Amino acid sequence: MTNNEIVAKLWNMCNVLRDDGITYHQYVTELTYILFLKMAKETGSEKNIPDRYRWDELKKKEGMELKRFYEELLRELGDNCTGRIQEIYSGAKSNIEEPANLKKIITNIDSLDWYSAKEEGLGNLYEGLLEKNASEKKSGAGQYFTPRVLIDVMTRLIAPQPGERCNDPACGTFGFMIAADSYIKKNTYDLCALVEETQKFQKYEAFTGGELVHETHRLALMNAMLHDIEGKIYLCDTLSNQGKVMKDFDVILTNPPFGTKKGGERATRDDFTYQTSNKQLNFLQHIYRSLKRNGKARAAVVLPDNVLFADGDGERIRRDLMEKCNLHTILRLPTGIFYAQGVKTNVLFFTRGKTDQGNTKEVWIYDLRSEMPSFGKTNRLKISHFDEFVECYKGADLSAREQTYSEENPNGRWRRFTYDEILSRDKTSLDITWIRSGAEGEDFTLTELLEQIKEKSANIANAVAELEKLLGEVNE
Repeated sequence: MTNNEIVAKLWNMCNVLRDDGITYHQYVTELTYILFLKMAKETGSEKNIPDRYRWDELKKKEGMELKRFYEELLRELGDNCTGRIQEIYSGAKSNIEEPANLKKIITNIDSLDWYSAKEEGLGNLYEGLLEKNASEKKSGAGQYFTPRVLIDVMTRLIAPQPGERCNDPACGTFGFMIAADSYIKKNTYDLCALVEETQKFQKYEAFTGGELVHETHRLALMNAMLHDIEGKIYLCDTLSNQGKVMKDFDVILTNPPFGTKKGGERATRDDFTYQTSNKQLNFLQHIYRSLKRNGKARAAVVLPDNVLFADGDGERIRRDLMEKCNLHTILRLPTGIFYAQGVKTNVLFFTRGKTDQGNTKEVWIYDLRSEMPSFGKTNRLKISHFDEFVECYKGADLSAREQTYSEENPNGRWRRFTYDEILSRDKTSLDITWIRSGAEGEDFTLTELLEQIKEKSANIANAVAELEKLLGEVNE
């Protein structure tokens, strides 16, 4: 049985809990409580779990005794254990009311092909379950799940190295950091060949994150543990003063949540230069401020279109970003790749400078949105869709980029804009597109597009008014 088949079987068990009113997200959380015990047994890592609360004891119980024992187990592991076990079970509470349903889940999990699951990797199995949860619209989990292919492309281009401190300040289920760890292991070194001190650093310090939502934080902890990562994952609001602890990083990979602060309240970080209620702009400030000032620290960040054209503090933050960092690349993403439909997003790639001024000389933009289909369940985004962009990106090597750019190809997807050109744009807008179907390529901003729409709307309104006037004359 493959991991995909096991994921499908685990997911189908959710049907058992429908009568208990369990949501998809609650189901994955409940599975996390139970799977942790089973996986600890399968991997021989039960030593930190009290004998009384291990898997073999849980599966012996029946009926109301099982329900009482399970609730006691959650409470004890959350209150009296230490380390990652306590973090995972902290505040844990079961939503399963019917003991027979709980028993069925435990029995089904116990009967799975765990030999095959271990061969493919328990971490991969768990990530498959998280992805399944995110793909279900009813689960509401899509808000924190970034498509795997996008994570992999961003990670590959940022290329984290052993010994670097990597962070995701809005880590969700920790997908970016797991991808960074996997990239290093596959492309850079043999873990066993490193000196003991570096091995310890990679496991305990290299990958960290912050997550605001308690239940999502729990999933992140479980996911990290199953990938043998034990770096600190803070349960905190990065946009509050709690977020100050996350700083001095070599690499940041992230997809911050979209939206504004509840009730329009201002950011509570007292170290932000620009105070705004826009979450993405605040996350952007946090990110470029938390990179090391060594000329090498770098970030890849998924952000919605409004970050590129927002006026006021938005413009000031963009200018500050381009002064403090080399904002060398923007990737305009196609629509439909996130489970929240209609969201238009970009990836900003930048490197923190050694000084606070004059770091951006030019910005290269790749348009993967214009003249592209909308992606979704029936039309999946594939790694091959990024092949041309990856070829164009070629790190930050300007000479290599020049080879991919042609003045004779104005409608191509890859274009360069100098810093002065960007400064001359209305509100220093980075919302730049030039590809038009059946027309010559031409730059235009969102503001200009809105003006065109208003003009067309006005023409239509005038035509309707004229028609009504004619009809009135005919009736007379």
